[in-house]
Amino acid sequence: MKFINVGYGNMAAAHRLIAVVSPEAAPVRRLIQDARDAGRVIDATCGHKTRAVLVTDSEHVILSPLMPETIAARIDGKTEEKDS
Repeated sequence: MKFINVGYGNMAAAHRLIAVVSPEAAPVRRLIQDARDAGRVIDATCGHKTRAVLVTDSEHVILSPLMPETIAARIDGKTEEKDS
């Protein structure tokens, strides 16, 4: 099982991720709100701005302070250690 750093020392299981998307689009914002209402949001931003939204196969939504490109590089095995 491979874990990736999603910001500030928080880890997520890479094999459980379905999508890594930017939070700016209205459908993604609705996805976050629906998950928040259902109690399925995991906020890993530590109070910082959300820059990426990770969707898991269990319908949990993980909010990350890292850019989607950074998370994708970490999933691919390239280490981009720029925690913001």
